[in-house]
Amino acid sequence: MSELDWVYTPNCKIPEGQNLPVGIKRYAAVVSYDGSAFCGFQKQKHSPSVQQELERALSSVANAELVVSCAGRTDTAVHASYQVIHFDTAAERTGRNWLKGANSQLPDSISLLWAEQVPESFHARFSATSRTYRYVMHASCARPAILSQGLTWVRYPLDIEPMQEACQYLLGEQDFSAFRGAGCQSHSPFRNITRAKIIRVGQLIVFEVSANAFVLHMIRNMVGSLMEVGFGRKQPDWIAELIDGKDRCKSAATAAPNGLYLVDVVYPENFAIAPIPRGPLFLPTVI
Repeated sequence: MSELDWVYTPNCKIPEGQNLPVGIKRYAAVVSYDGSAFCGFQKQKHSPSVQQELERALSSVANAELVVSCAGRTDTAVHASYQVIHFDTAAERTGRNWLKGANSQLPDSISLLWAEQVPESFHARFSATSRTYRYVMHASCARPAILSQGLTWVRYPLDIEPMQEACQYLLGEQDFSAFRGAGCQSHSPFRNITRAKIIRVGQLIVFEVSANAFVLHMIRNMVGSLMEVGFGRKQPDWIAELIDGKDRCKSAATAAPNGLYLVDVVYPENFAIAPIPRGPLFLPTVI
């Protein structure tokens, strides 16, 4: 790619051999948020978003308008204990300046956990090698009053052993059309899941999944189908049948967003992004 082919825009992916304009620096930050009151991460005209709040707060610290890019665009009401963002600016601030300044401007539901200058080749989305989500469920005949927006209430008992067996059919690089939401803009339904498991943590049931990336609503659609296995309505190998069939209409309904958290994003070590323990805070960091 020649210089004539590349036009700088804030937070763009920098082509190999190219540089940011003179005086512009790239910063990265780790963000945590309760997504209950937001239409998702991405800025929208009709509703408040996490991106909108971050850009407002960081622009205040920079005394100039900033644009933020993220590792993954979480959906409406979905949370994050470890979302990664980056932004470009001419403002010279320390990581502590960005952290303290932005947090003083952000609502209580959003918090910067770490911020530092990074190499200009870093991109929150394109530099990521894997992402991990946790989906938190509480199976009980009575709805929980505590954390009602931070977990998903399941009205019937779940048997986690067949659910865990079913998770094995999710592993590997496969076509996940069966769990791909309508309106997905990704060019390919193929994703590579490297980890998928069901764990009981006290009274909670947690589905943890890691992959190179996810298609629209993929995790919530997988959870909806895993619940059918946990209820005893379907056998574990039904998950394999769904994947082979590539038909979203044959899989279960999409699970609620309340219990879904982005908890980790992995990058090459040279970018030195802070390894903050997985959350959310009410769960052990390792499960």
